[in-house]
Amino acid sequence: MPALLTQTANDLLNRVALEVGLEQVADPWASTEKEFIKLAGLLNIAGEELSQNYPWEFLVKEHSIVTVAADQEYDLPSDFLYMVNQTGWERTQSNPLAGPLSPQDWQYLAGRDLVSSSIYTSFRINEGVFKVYPDPVAADLEITFEYVSRNWVLDGTTGNTYKAAVTQGSDTPQFDRLLLSRFLKVKWLESTGHESSKAQADLNQSFSLLMGREKGAAILNSGRGYRGFPYMTGGSVPDSGYG
Repeated sequence: MPALLTQTANDLLNRVALEVGLEQVADPWASTEKEFIKLAGLLNIAGEELSQNYPWEFLVKEHSIVTVAADQEYDLPSDFLYMVNQTGWERTQSNPLAGPLSPQDWQYLAGRDLVSSSIYTSFRINEGVFKVYPDPVAADLEITFEYVSRNWVLDGTTGNTYKAAVTQGSDTPQFDRLLLSRFLKVKWLESTGHESSKAQADLNQSFSLLMGREKGAAILNSGRGYRGFPYMTGGSVPDSGYG
């Protein structure tokens, strides 16, 4: 998300407090007033929901696995939230990564001896691990995919560590401050039984604008390959050496 305007948790809490008619305080995160305790809790809920709702660019990371012979299961990144669809690639042989396999497909492959006739490396995420087919898998295959991180907060103490929740007033949520403050306002109004339709409309507007701006827009496609640009598609045509 380009040109993010962020604020510390304390500044966000005071910003929303002003909008909902609360008295601003010096350290709202550490405040023992029940209103600020509620706002602080709602801030983390809002951040978690925004992480789930859309693959924001600042949360998208790349992960690589190098296979080990006969090892079918690999750990996911510690901050893994979910995989970005259709980003898996087996780079060693320049093939797209097939999957995710459904439980039915996985059991079908596991129940048949198709290793010798399998074309692509396939995967399934199950029980918190990344599972690869065929079994046994070949060694030294480089498997790469993009995923959305759960770490949406910059730690206010270290300044270079990201984490999954605000724990102190100096922490800085990485979402746009207008988007996050509007979301927090809606949650406050709803939790206290106040009218929230106008605040919800403001939130929807901010959400739509930021989604449209952060990635840019693709060129309209009227007949080329599915990726939008005239790349060679499929695994049967090499990227070079064909002229």
